[in-house]
Amino acid sequence: MAEHNLLGKKGEEIALNYLKENGYLIKEKNWRFGKDEIDIIALIKDYLVVVEVKTRSTRFFGEPEFAVTKTKQRFLIRATHNYLIQNEIDLETRFDIISVVVTPEKSEIHHIKDAFYPTR
Repeated sequence: MAEHNLLGKKGEEIALNYLKENGYLIKEKNWRFGKDEIDIIALIKDYLVVVEVKTRSTRFFGEPEFAVTKTKQRFLIRATHNYLIQNEIDLETRFDIISVVVTPEKSEIHHIKDAFYPTR
Protein backbone atom coordinates (compact mmCIF):
# COMPACT_ATOMS: atom_id res chain seq x y z
CA MET A 1 0.00 0.00 0.00
CA ALA A 2 1.29 3.46 -0.87
CA GLU A 3 2.61 5.60 1.98
CA HIS A 4 -0.14 8.24 1.60
CA ASN A 5 -2.78 5.49 1.85
CA LEU A 6 -1.19 4.22 5.06
CA LEU A 7 -1.20 7.76 6.45
CA GLY A 8 -4.88 8.13 5.54
CA LYS A 9 -5.76 4.85 7.28
CA LYS A 10 -3.85 5.95 10.38
CA GLY A 11 -5.73 9.25 10.39
CA GLU A 12 -9.07 7.45 10.12
CA GLU A 13 -8.16 5.20 13.07
CA ILE A 14 -7.17 8.24 15.13
CA ALA A 15 -10.47 9.93 14.21
CA LEU A 16 -12.49 6.80 15.08
CA ASN A 17 -10.85 6.53 18.50
CA TYR A 18 -11.39 10.24 19.11
CA LEU A 19 -15.10 9.98 18.25
CA LYS A 20 -15.62 6.90 20.43
CA GLU A 21 -13.86 8.58 23.36
CA ASN A 22 -16.22 11.53 22.95
CA GLY A 23 -19.43 9.51 23.06
CA TYR A 24 -20.13 8.90 19.37
CA LEU A 25 -21.59 5.56 18.31
CA ILE A 26 -19.89 4.47 15.09
CA LYS A 27 -22.39 3.12 12.56
CA GLU A 28 -20.24 2.81 9.42
CA LYS A 29 -16.64 3.11 8.26
CA ASN A 30 -15.77 3.73 4.62
CA TRP A 31 -19.37 3.41 3.46
CA ARG A 32 -19.65 3.49 -0.32
CA PHE A 33 -22.35 4.49 -2.74
CA GLY A 34 -21.01 3.94 -6.25
CA LYS A 35 -17.73 5.81 -6.39
CA ASP A 36 -18.63 8.11 -3.47
CA GLU A 37 -17.32 7.24 -0.01
CA ILE A 38 -18.15 8.45 3.47
CA ASP A 39 -15.23 7.95 5.87
CA ILE A 40 -17.28 7.66 9.07
CA ILE A 41 -20.99 7.70 9.89
CA ALA A 42 -21.79 8.07 13.59
CA LEU A 43 -24.58 8.89 15.99
CA ILE A 44 -24.51 11.35 18.86
CA LYS A 45 -27.67 12.34 20.70
CA ASP A 46 -30.31 12.84 17.99
CA TYR A 47 -27.86 13.51 15.16
CA LEU A 48 -26.51 11.38 12.37
CA VAL A 49 -22.98 12.71 11.86
CA VAL A 50 -21.19 12.28 8.55
CA VAL A 51 -17.45 12.71 9.04
CA GLU A 52 -14.82 13.40 6.39
CA VAL A 53 -11.31 12.70 7.68
CA LYS A 54 -8.33 14.51 6.16
CA THR A 55 -4.84 13.50 7.23
CA ARG A 56 -1.50 15.12 6.47
CA SER A 57 2.04 14.74 7.73
CA THR A 58 2.68 18.49 7.56
CA ARG A 59 0.83 21.80 7.35
CA PHE A 60 3.20 23.04 4.65
CA PHE A 61 0.37 23.20 2.10
CA GLY A 62 -2.24 24.41 4.61
CA GLU A 63 -4.60 22.80 7.06
CA PRO A 64 -5.90 19.36 6.01
CA GLU A 65 -9.54 20.49 6.13
CA PHE A 66 -8.90 22.89 3.25
CA ALA A 67 -8.82 19.81 1.00
CA VAL A 68 -12.58 19.32 1.46
CA THR A 69 -13.61 21.20 -1.66
CA LYS A 70 -17.12 22.11 -2.80
CA THR A 71 -16.94 19.16 -5.19
CA LYS A 72 -16.06 16.77 -2.35
CA GLN A 73 -18.90 18.26 -0.30
CA ARG A 74 -21.35 17.54 -3.13
CA PHE A 75 -20.15 13.91 -3.28
CA LEU A 76 -20.60 13.54 0.49
CA ILE A 77 -24.07 15.08 0.36
CA ARG A 78 -25.11 12.77 -2.49
CA ALA A 79 -23.78 9.68 -0.69
CA THR A 80 -25.45 10.74 2.56
CA HIS A 81 -28.78 11.24 0.82
CA ASN A 82 -28.59 7.68 -0.49
CA TYR A 83 -27.51 6.31 2.90
CA LEU A 84 -30.51 7.93 4.56
CA ILE A 85 -32.90 6.52 1.96
CA GLN A 86 -31.40 3.00 1.94
CA ASN A 87 -31.49 2.77 5.72
CA GLU A 88 -34.80 4.61 6.18
CA ILE A 89 -33.23 7.09 8.59
CA ASP A 90 -35.05 10.25 9.59
CA LEU A 91 -32.57 12.10 11.80
CA GLU A 92 -31.11 15.54 11.62
CA THR A 93 -27.80 15.18 9.81
CA ARG A 94 -24.59 17.06 10.42
CA PHE A 95 -21.45 17.19 8.26
CA ASP A 96 -18.19 17.32 10.23
CA ILE A 97 -14.54 17.34 9.22
CA ILE A 98 -11.81 15.86 11.35
CA SER A 99 -8.36 16.97 10.30
CA VAL A 100 -5.40 15.02 11.58
CA VAL A 101 -1.75 16.04 11.34
CA VAL A 102 0.51 13.09 12.07
CA THR A 103 4.19 13.74 12.75
CA PRO A 104 6.80 11.44 14.29
CA GLU A 105 6.42 13.36 17.56
CA LYS A 106 2.61 13.50 17.89
CA SER A 107 -0.80 13.54 16.27
CA GLU A 108 -3.02 16.62 16.33
CA ILE A 109 -6.78 16.46 15.84
CA HIS A 110 -9.07 19.31 14.86
CA HIS A 111 -12.79 18.46 14.89
CA ILE A 112 -14.93 20.90 12.94
CA LYS A 113 -18.62 20.37 13.68
CA ASP A 114 -21.16 21.58 11.10
CA ALA A 115 -18.27 22.15 8.69
CA PHE A 116 -20.65 22.67 5.77
CA TYR A 117 -24.34 22.48 4.91
CA PRO A 118 -26.19 21.01 1.96
CA THR A 119 -27.25 23.63 -0.56
CA ARG A 120 -29.54 23.41 -3.54
